[in-house]
Amino acid sequence: MRSKLRSAVVTTALLTFVTATGLAASTHAPAVLRVGSYKGIAGQYSTVQAAVLAAAPGDWVLVGPGDYKEEGFKGMDEASGVLIEKPYLHLRGMNRNTVIIDGTKAGTPVCSGRKQNQTFTKDGMNGVVAFKVDGVSIENLTACNYLTGTSGGEGNEIWWNGGDGSGTIGMGRYWGDYITATSTYSNGFANPRGEYGIFVSNAKGPGIIDHSYASNMGDAAYYIGACPDCNAILRRAHGQFSALGFSGTNAGGHLIIERNEFDHNAIGAAPDSQNNDDAPSPNSGRCPNPNEISAAGTNSCSIWRYNFFHDNNNPNVPGLGTGGLAGSAPVGTGIALAGIEYHTLYKNRFENNGSWGVLVTDLPDQEDPPKDVPSQNCNGGISVLPTGAPAIGPLYSGGALCYFQAFGNDVRGNTFVNNGFYKNPGNADIADIGLPHNPGNCFSGNTDPAGLTAYPPAALLQSDLYACNRPNGGDVTLTLLQANCATRGLLFPCPDTPLTHYPPSTLVTLRMSPRQPTMPDPCKGVPANPWCPRNGSTSYGVTGTVATVAGAAWIVLGAALVRRRPLDRRH
Repeated sequence: MRSKLRSAVVTTALLTFVTATGLAASTHAPAVLRVGSYKGIAGQYSTVQAAVLAAAPGDWVLVGPGDYKEEGFKGMDEASGVLIEKPYLHLRGMNRNTVIIDGTKAGTPVCSGRKQNQTFTKDGMNGVVAFKVDGVSIENLTACNYLTGTSGGEGNEIWWNGGDGSGTIGMGRYWGDYITATSTYSNGFANPRGEYGIFVSNAKGPGIIDHSYASNMGDAAYYIGACPDCNAILRRAHGQFSALGFSGTNAGGHLIIERNEFDHNAIGAAPDSQNNDDAPSPNSGRCPNPNEISAAGTNSCSIWRYNFFHDNNNPNVPGLGTGGLAGSAPVGTGIALAGIEYHTLYKNRFENNGSWGVLVTDLPDQEDPPKDVPSQNCNGGISVLPTGAPAIGPLYSGGALCYFQAFGNDVRGNTFVNNGFYKNPGNADIADIGLPHNPGNCFSGNTDPAGLTAYPPAALLQSDLYACNRPNGGDVTLTLLQANCATRGLLFPCPDTPLTHYPPSTLVTLRMSPRQPTMPDPCKGVPANPWCPRNGSTSYGVTGTVATVAGAAWIVLGAALVRRRPLDRRH
């Protein structure tokens, strides 16, 4: 019964896709536009942006090895090195490690970290951006050193942008595979710097990011957000040396984060709810259909499974201590579930995180509501103070305060080793510091070979009192104090004592990303062309259409399989 249903889901979705795009694809035989040279054969273009501008929807842009100092074009809608505004365009490098989209100045070394080699702009610059169009694939390349402005803004290396800050969804399906995003420069902890590595916003999917690496970001190596039903999969990603390895503001619904590694960040991951322009809030992992049973066996469709969070104790990353929630990341934490609802953490590993492996916390969000979407003010939260509220001595700086509670989250079957080694009272494998709620959060089957440590105590936390769908609350005294100190006093000044000690920030040192596995066959699925002559030359149209449909089928099939594969199967 399950296999028939799965087949029906994929078949129906694929037929829908073919109906919507097949006719258009058949009237335009997908062309292959080539940039640079490959194996001694020259392409038609010297810059990636020129090829993208010349391409039609559904075309392929192949890029030969080289350091491309891309600067976009005048009058573009989003400041970018390469701006894609044509649907179903395929951008693919011929080698992930040697095809570089580079934000540094012309004539300088590849991804140089020297200040004099950077391109500084007032408002910032992005790398490769798919802007408000469906079906764009970005594959097998590296983007580096596209920086924020002098006062922030932009600085995103690879970005599927469905309408950032609009509070609306402006993008459907997308695909990223074998991609690397990094920056070797930051102005210490401050701007200019790289802000987000691999970034998806305001997209409803289905979308998959696979085989990727991101590092050295002032906010997050990875971001998927502003999507109440994301229909997204992040798989086989590696995020390092950033304030956050992963950030997911107001990201929920169908969202799978699996088989990834997050290490040497200030914090491994911090999915959260915020009352900002990543509207609508809150971040809810509930399935949109209240009758749907997900792979978690519950009505939770946002699932974190088989990930490895380790050694996230790095206070010397861009952005830390510079304001905002990312700048206040609790150093030494594997993952913080911050003011979010109904996410499932299953069979993840948490090792060598000095503060906590898992921190479940409410989020009092101290920022003004989104100006462009005033109707979405504090959705899903509790409005404690309005916009313009006065400061309260040293305890509160003034302005709006929206309180998001963390509840309905299911933390089960995870393994922990050597977390909480800062040994401040309250540091542990797991801590729940949320206020009481019905339902509360639930914890079961979590283990540590040295004995699970937790606040509230493990014997209580994994008892029937903290079973799913029961009212409960966390430790809002000692552990709350420690969480505040780990964020360098986000909520109130931290007392300077030997029992509230966390590693201080000293000096940011960035390195170029290591070589990563490249796509085994960059010609696979590409219509015949001088770089890929063996793909057949009789019908570019058929080949291109089949490749486009096959890509869509893979996305839909992946989404269907992930949604329905039960969590207790071997992985």
